[in-house]
Amino acid sequence: MSAAAPPRLERSILIVPASSPAMIAKAAAATADAVCIDCEDAVAPDQKAAARGHAAHALNTLDFGGKLKLVRINGLDTPFAYRDVVEIVEAAGARLDLIVVPKVNGRDEVRFVDTLLTQVEAACGLARAIGIEALIETAAGVLNIRDVVTASPRLEALIYGSGDYAASVGMPLDAIGAFDAHDALYPGHRWHHVMGAVVNAAHAHGLRAIDGPFAPFRDGEGLEKAARIARVMGFDGKWCIHPSQPATVDAVFAPTAKEIAFAQEVVAAYAEAQAAGRGAISVQGRMVDAANLRMCGEILARARLAGLVK
Repeated sequence: MSAAAPPRLERSILIVPASSPAMIAKAAAATADAVCIDCEDAVAPDQKAAARGHAAHALNTLDFGGKLKLVRINGLDTPFAYRDVVEIVEAAGARLDLIVVPKVNGRDEVRFVDTLLTQVEAACGLARAIGIEALIETAAGVLNIRDVVTASPRLEALIYGSGDYAASVGMPLDAIGAFDAHDALYPGHRWHHVMGAVVNAAHAHGLRAIDGPFAPFRDGEGLEKAARIARVMGFDGKWCIHPSQPATVDAVFAPTAKEIAFAQEVVAAYAEAQAAGRGAISVQGRMVDAANLRMCGEILARARLAGLVK
């Protein structure tokens, strides 16, 4: 059964190939909340073994400046995944925050990684448990998402992977996470169902919901639009594939100064009203009740994580 995820700042997650030490070093120095070292799609099969060594060396030697440090392992339907977990955690587990499990179709993938982590952590004497994030990027993963979110107390987040999801259900897609001519043919947002499923399942169990990457990294306007859509749907952050993207993503997923000021005013006014025995109140011409108070509390919690308020 998943417990509520610990509070972590994860607006922008910069993903880099484990096979490139130079790119990992650039990501460690870049502006982002988290860095994900990718052993899966970004690494050719004949480079998988060497990539594990690069990932462990980077974790042990680079200064990530307080960023969350993640590793995406290979899929559990490959011969690489278990060695990814064993070798990287044995070598650098004390410096690793989270493992990303790709193509999660149900609870079994999460439970397998949980069990393997438990054994390796015990063998290495690691005092701190490594968390898990699950990539929801298949039709089966969406259908079984209720089982996924309760699979392990290590689970901290669900990530929506649009590229593999599109392939899984046969939806045409020109570029991962982008807007194309196919979108114009559909009377609405054609990814709404799967994105909504990820957000609802995650937040119902106290987990973070992370949107997938926007592939055309030179399209800043498109990136901002995609990030804003994800934010208004309830996502907490978004994957980035280029060092130029996190600044935009961080800005979108952080509360604005206006939102923070209003939230602070609501919290103060509501506390005063409660002390006077009143329920619903009006702030700046808006009716405010307990539901508004919870929304304002969420805004202030995000602001505190981002260091925008004390």
